[in-house]
Amino acid sequence: MNTRPERDVYSVGRLNREVRLLLEAGLPPVWVEGEISNFSCPASGHWYFTLKDRDAQIRCAMFRARNLGVAFRPKEGQLLQARGHVGLYEPRGDYQLIVEQLEDAGEGALKREFERLKARLAAEGLFDIARKRLLPRLPRRIAVVTSATGAALRDVLHILARRYPPAAVLIYPVPVQGAAAAAAIQAAIDDLSARADCDVLILARGGGSLEDLWSFNDERVARAIFRCALPVVTGIGHEIDFTIADFVADVRAPTPSGAAQLVVPDRLALTELLAGLRGRLRMALHRQIAHGAQRHRAVAQRLQRVHPGHQLLRQRQQLAALRDRLRLAIARPLEQGRSRHAALARRLAQAHPGSRLAQQAQRLDELEQRLATACRARISDLEQLRSALSQRLGAAVREQLRQLGHRMALAQRGLDAVSPLATLGRGFALVTRADGSLVQDARQLEVGEIITARLARGAVSALVTAKQP
Repeated sequence: MNTRPERDVYSVGRLNREVRLLLEAGLPPVWVEGEISNFSCPASGHWYFTLKDRDAQIRCAMFRARNLGVAFRPKEGQLLQARGHVGLYEPRGDYQLIVEQLEDAGEGALKREFERLKARLAAEGLFDIARKRLLPRLPRRIAVVTSATGAALRDVLHILARRYPPAAVLIYPVPVQGAAAAAAIQAAIDDLSARADCDVLILARGGGSLEDLWSFNDERVARAIFRCALPVVTGIGHEIDFTIADFVADVRAPTPSGAAQLVVPDRLALTELLAGLRGRLRMALHRQIAHGAQRHRAVAQRLQRVHPGHQLLRQRQQLAALRDRLRLAIARPLEQGRSRHAALARRLAQAHPGSRLAQQAQRLDELEQRLATACRARISDLEQLRSALSQRLGAAVREQLRQLGHRMALAQRGLDAVSPLATLGRGFALVTRADGSLVQDARQLEVGEIITARLARGAVSALVTAKQP
C-alpha cells in the first residue's frame, strides 16, 4: 500500500501569481536610487525603464496617470530616485518596480537642504511679516542686482523706462549662477545698504532649474537681505519658483519684470492721478472763492445795516410810523366821544316825559280801538255760538232721550225674562229652609222641619209631614 502524500503540483501561472501576492503583501513602498537606462515611452503613454547601479538592475514601470506629474523627462544615465512597490509581471515572471513617484537624485538632495534651511531661518524670524517694509511710492534711484548679460536686466530696464522714466537706475552686476555667485550677491547687497544712496533694491534673475537658482537659496544671501537697510524686492525665476531670498525679501515678485512693475508706479496712472488732483484743487479753489464771495456779501450787508444813513432812514420811518399811530390814537377817542354823544342824545330824546306821554296816549287810543273791535267781534261770535249750541243741544237731548227709552224697554224685557218673580207669577214657589238655604231636593228635608215657600205675592210657612223620593 502506497502511503506517500499526494503531491501539490503548481502551474507556472499559479506560482507566479502567488509570488506576486507575496511580494506585494510582504514589502512596503520603497525608495530606490539608480541610473536610468533602456527608457521607452510607447503610444500608451506609460514609461518603461531600468534602474541600475554597479551591483544590479531592476525593471521599472511608471504608468501614464503617475508620470503626468513628473516635471522632467528622464534621460539615459540620469541618476534618479524612484518610490514604488515591488511586483511581478505574471506572463513573463519578471520581477519589477511599479513606480509612483520619480525625482532627480541631485535635485532631491537640494530640495531637502532647501527645506532644512527654510525651517531654520523661519524659526529665527527672518521671514516674519511684521519686519516687512513698505516700498517707496516714488523712488528717485533704484538699485538692480543681477547679471549684466542676462535677459532679466533688459526686462527690468525696459519696464522701468516705460513706466517711470524719472527714476535713476544703478546697475550692480553680479554672477547669478556658480560657486562664486552667492558671495558676490551678498557683497553687492551689503555695499548698497552701506552706501544708502538708493531708495529700493531689486534682486533679479531669469528662470532655470533648482541648481541654477541655488545661489539665491544660500544662507549668506538670506542674511544679507535681512540686514539690508533698503527695501528689497526679489524677482527670481518664474512664477512657480520660490527661493529662500523670496521669503526674506520685503516683497516677492513672480518674475524680474513683475519686480520692476512693483517698484515704480505707472506713468499713465500717475498722469491720471495728477489730473484728478488738479481737478480737485481747482474745485477746492472755486469753493474757496465762492465762500470768500459769500462772506464778502454778508459783510457788505452787515455794513449796510449799520451805516449811519441807513440808521437815519430807519429811524425816520419809525418816526413816521409813530406819528401815524399818534394821529390814530388821538382821532379814535374823538370819534368814539362823538358816537357816544349821539347815542346819549338819542336815548335822552327817547326818555323825555313829553315824548313818553305822547307815545303812551297814542298807544292808549290804539288799545281802546283794538279793545272795542275785539269786544264786538267776541259778542258776535258768542251769539253765533249760543244759537248753534242751542240747536245742537236740543237735537242731541231729544236723540239721547229716545235712545235711553229704547234701551230701558229692552232692559225691562230682559229682566222680566230672567226674573224669578216672573217664574213665581206662573204658579211656582221658592222653598227655603230655616237657615235660608234653597231647597232643591226633597231628601234635604226632614219630617217635622219648618220650611218657607216664597210665592209671587207673599210667602207661607209649612211643616214637613212626609217626603216622597
